[in-house]
Amino acid sequence: MKPAEAVRKSAQQQLPEVLADLRRLVECETPSGDKAALSAGLAEIERWLGERLGEPAVRHCHDGGSRGDVLDLTYPGTEPGAVLLLCHYDTVWPVGTIAEWPLVEDGDRLTGPGCLDMKLGAVQGVWALRLLRELGIPHPSVRLLLTGDEETGSHASRQHIERACAEVLATLVLEPSRAGMVKTGRKGLGLFDLVARGVESHAGLDPEAGASALHALAELVPQVCALAAPERGTTLNVGVLSGGTGRNVVAGRASCEVDVRVQDPAEMARVEAGLAALRPADARVGLELSGSWNRPPMNPGGASQVLFERAEEVAADLGRELAETSVGGVSDANFVSALGFGVLDGIGAVGAGPHSRDEHVLPAESPAQIALLAGLVSRLGGA
Repeated sequence: MKPAEAVRKSAQQQLPEVLADLRRLVECETPSGDKAALSAGLAEIERWLGERLGEPAVRHCHDGGSRGDVLDLTYPGTEPGAVLLLCHYDTVWPVGTIAEWPLVEDGDRLTGPGCLDMKLGAVQGVWALRLLRELGIPHPSVRLLLTGDEETGSHASRQHIERACAEVLATLVLEPSRAGMVKTGRKGLGLFDLVARGVESHAGLDPEAGASALHALAELVPQVCALAAPERGTTLNVGVLSGGTGRNVVAGRASCEVDVRVQDPAEMARVEAGLAALRPADARVGLELSGSWNRPPMNPGGASQVLFERAEEVAADLGRELAETSVGGVSDANFVSALGFGVLDGIGAVGAGPHSRDEHVLPAESPAQIALLAGLVSRLGGA
């Protein structure tokens, strides 16, 4: 029996325990902006890891400041080198969500806050390593990096991710798959803000004395949107527009938040230059641009393509055909790809509805996903 198939069979038998672990993690709420909850959650996760995997050979916990801390654990293998399993433990759901929306069965699905994005991915990663050990399958060391700020931009964890990925054979990101497909491409993300400052006046008694920042910004929004180039994979969205102090006041200030997604790295400079060139029609209104590129685009190729081919071989051992896809969302895989290191993303849970009340996972798919991950880790030991 091929190693991956042996893992799949064992994971199927132990699926109730896998799902019990998922429940434990989902009920441990870890919203990105709540430092106290993140710290308590990470402590609980580390207790769980100790129960499932024992003590790591190496442990580092990096202070995340106001964001979640970064836990870096290494479990020794039987082959040279190490593989990095990268996952985040923060979610978009505030404390208290679990009380009104517990993890429940819904037909062939399990639905609950954070179950897909990405607590089942973390559970599957731990079980992949556990079963490699139990079954005596040769494998390299596994380095598990748990971050607490992915949903808010990975500002505290980025440096640790970039350092870790440079020290391993490959990085496997346990973000959700897309209908069983792994993610080999992701768009880059830019987060920009425009602030217009005008001149306030009474809208009835002295309207001409004012220069509306809100009107000026509203006139610029179509110009912002015109920077999109869908044929090149570039989209822009003005997600928040606000300003003014009252119905009868010519607005002295207005702002908008712009989300930019790019597939072609060359588009980053073009879009940023276009935003910087915006000018209000009313010269009395000033305009300020701030923000930056949060993540570079991730495009297939090079070391990552070789990694996907290895995953295809493992999938074939499991009697399945593995497909790849590119998506508009971002993850920590973007950082790894930009440095030229091999990375494979979306190797976690199968389900749908992340960041929504429809968030759910398909438990029946977990054994195959655990086997795919375990088989790939094992195969990388012969790299």
